[in-house]
Amino acid sequence: MISVSIIGVGRVGGALALALPKDKYSVDNLIGRDEAATELSSEVVFITTQDSEIVAVAESLVGKLKPGTIVFHTSGSNPSSILDALKDASCKTGSIHPLVSVSSPELGPERFRGAYFCVEGEPEAVTVGKQIVADLGGKPFAIDTKFKTLYHASAVTACGHLVALFDAAVEMMTKVGLTDADAKEILLPLVTSTVQNLTEQTTAAALTGTFARADIETFTRHLGALNQYVSDDLLEIYLLLGERSLELAAKQGVSPERIDTLRTKVSIAKSKLKW
Repeated sequence: MISVSIIGVGRVGGALALALPKDKYSVDNLIGRDEAATELSSEVVFITTQDSEIVAVAESLVGKLKPGTIVFHTSGSNPSSILDALKDASCKTGSIHPLVSVSSPELGPERFRGAYFCVEGEPEAVTVGKQIVADLGGKPFAIDTKFKTLYHASAVTACGHLVALFDAAVEMMTKVGLTDADAKEILLPLVTSTVQNLTEQTTAAALTGTFARADIETFTRHLGALNQYVSDDLLEIYLLLGERSLELAAKQGVSPERIDTLRTKVSIAKSKLKW
């Protein structure tokens, strides 16, 4: 039985408390972020406070933990090195970040099952962290500490930016006379089918549409409509992602001449954006 303390009992901390298997883990302490931690004898300590509070909490624990205690934070963007005050105090430090949204503690056990978790830190902490993730029903993967923030930027691009991109598409669709709600309802199945393609194919093979074919004629018509009806911000999104799409099209054997021609037209259109 592994003893655990959790500091910061919000959504993630509460979810961990509920999801850790009771036959393997004993959650001995649930400490609110505003409560002062006394000496803790737990083998594993989770700091699940807001990112801005992690360093202060770690520093407050110096001298209150046994040497060799495994300490994790659950921040996505911060590396385990922000726990160096505890590392210097002979604790083993790491971070565990679930690549899943947890909107309430009660949803934790369900959301964690099958989810990927990023684990990094000192070797001892990584070993323990991987086992904890496996016991939660998750899938652990380890990265070098120096790449933690880049990892998080990738996750934000795949998740948050996807929502922003969808919002841009909805705004474009409303220009044809649809309401936001109707535009969302119409576009969502397209997004869902695209995500399904991504689960079955490479990103290059999953790409469809104008840029996948390097369709110069359709691009020209798109450009005319976008210039007439939408803001430069939306046009810029279309053009920037078009450039990236052409890189994928090249991997699928699309004519290099057509790709080069379309890439030039995209560059010219970008140069004409009003700032």
